[in-house]
Amino acid sequence: MQPRTDLHSRLARRLALHQRLFDPALESRNDLAWLKPLQAWQAQRLERSFDVFLRDPARRPAARFFLTDVYGDHDFSRRDADIARVIPMMQRLLPAALLETVADGVALAALSHALDLRMAEALQALSPRQRALDVALYARAYRRVGLPRLRRRQIELIDEVGHGLAEALRLPGVHSLLRLSRLPARAAGLDALQSFLERGCAAFAELGDVGDFLGDIRRSETMAMQRLFAGDRDPFGGG
Repeated sequence: MQPRTDLHSRLARRLALHQRLFDPALESRNDLAWLKPLQAWQAQRLERSFDVFLRDPARRPAARFFLTDVYGDHDFSRRDADIARVIPMMQRLLPAALLETVADGVALAALSHALDLRMAEALQALSPRQRALDVALYARAYRRVGLPRLRRRQIELIDEVGHGLAEALRLPGVHSLLRLSRLPARAAGLDALQSFLERGCAAFAELGDVGDFLGDIRRSETMAMQRLFAGDRDPFGGG
């Protein structure tokens, strides 16, 4: 466990990077025509990959939480603006395990968006007029971008966010803390951050074996990454 001052600094740095990446005035690739179609396509692909989890009643809440709050194409700017406003208060009130998980969630959102910007740039170069994305074109752009180390880090962060939430649930009083903070968070305009923490803890409370669930995600996403880099014609297929 890192000292709280280190966690505070790490979270502040990640938020600053996140804000730069998402700001169209600072990062012009946010205006690329391919960005939104790419993100929508990836979200649909991920939903298909998570189908086996979504059909399992015990895993469904955690899988849905990952799709909507951790690794989807949703806009996390409101949540992360909340975090930026309350870093000093968070440092005093939140358990370190939850603070680490928030930092990892911000890092995952920033890294995913940075990779999306590179993918949109590659798609623009490969197909400046086409807007319908398919597996073959996606795979060509994926290999053109490369960066296997960062792709592996993206998968590691998914794992770390999940394990962080599971660890936080084992802390005494964490559920009471979240319930007690609901009204103050709403009064302070921090609904998005509060909702993220509550949904995550509620989803993982129903999960059972966290390690198996996260291991299945890690293996599935790692296999897809390896197949994409290898030029497999069906990188998201089973088996």
